[in-house]
Amino acid sequence: MQNVEIRRTAAGAGVRLWQIAEAMGMTDSQFSRKLRKEFSQEDKEKAFSIIRELSKEAR
Repeated sequence: MQNVEIRRTAAGAGVRLWQIAEAMGMTDSQFSRKLRKEFSQEDKEKAFSIIRELSKEAR
């Protein structure tokens, strides 16, 4: 499985993948397809940043 760090971090923070997709400006299905291949370092950093922001909002 690709992008395991993103999946685990999101799950641990209580953030759904569709929420990350929405924040990145794409549909849930587009994001799911993108997750099939390893993200670039830039995309990973963007995803982790979004996860941090969304987890703060949830608190």
